[in-house]
Amino acid sequence: MLGSLGGIFLQVIGSDRLASMTIAIIGAGNMGGAVLAGLLEAGRDPQSVIVVEAREEQAAALRDKHGIRTLSAEEAVAQSDVVVLGVKPYGVVPVLESIASSLREGTTVVSLAAGVPTSAMEPAVPDGVSVVRVMPNTPALVGAGMSAVAGGANATPEAVETAADLMNAVGTVITVPESQIDAVTAISGSGPAYVFMIAEAWIEAGVHLGLTRDDATTLVIETLTGSAELLRSGTHPALLREQVTSPGGTTAAALGALERNGLRAAFLEATRAAYVRSQELS
Repeated sequence: MLGSLGGIFLQVIGSDRLASMTIAIIGAGNMGGAVLAGLLEAGRDPQSVIVVEAREEQAAALRDKHGIRTLSAEEAVAQSDVVVLGVKPYGVVPVLESIASSLREGTTVVSLAAGVPTSAMEPAVPDGVSVVRVMPNTPALVGAGMSAVAGGANATPEAVETAADLMNAVGTVITVPESQIDAVTAISGSGPAYVFMIAEAWIEAGVHLGLTRDDATTLVIETLTGSAELLRSGTHPALLREQVTSPGGTTAAALGALERNGLRAAFLEATRAAYVRSQELS
């Protein structure tokens, strides 16, 4: 179940190959910063990670907090085996063009940017450099991310494995062909927003039923968390739903209302809209 969309579920947290590599992270904002934190929390030597941060104040804060090195983009890339692009989508190709002369043969470039296909990135890098695209999601900020990795046309299998090892530092990883990245975006990339919207509506429902907002919030969050753990057991969601639903009971009444209001159709339409928009952005 965890390896859906034709992907391959990867359980290895890091590898000997990645441990021996120097990693440059260009842009340590939300997602780049999450990768940095995940690598260091997994026990990686801080001196094997180089961060490129344009603002010196932020660079100094990262050095003080993590003990990592901060260098210019060209210096960092020249010393690194893996280059992680944590910049905004519009900056990906310009950054690649600016560091192209510093990229060494055999380097793996890992892009965390949404909507930028490898076909747009590969012309900006020298021959012998592998480009791998990653679609992460925001739970990576707390080490519980869901990422999909897809290699470009010239990426080696080893480069794809390296990118997967890297993203294992912030959660779970699957590998998919790049043709499925838009579907991944619609399901897991945008997915946290679906959960947050459901949680928001669910909490409001509790308040309308007379619960305090704090109690409603606790009930919803813990119910979501516990239900996710049950899903991790591998039991099919339909069976888990049936185990909660007694004939003629309260849950049956609630589920009937959700079906009448088009819950399944709404999810199909929502994910299709996200899928189409992801294609348009690419």
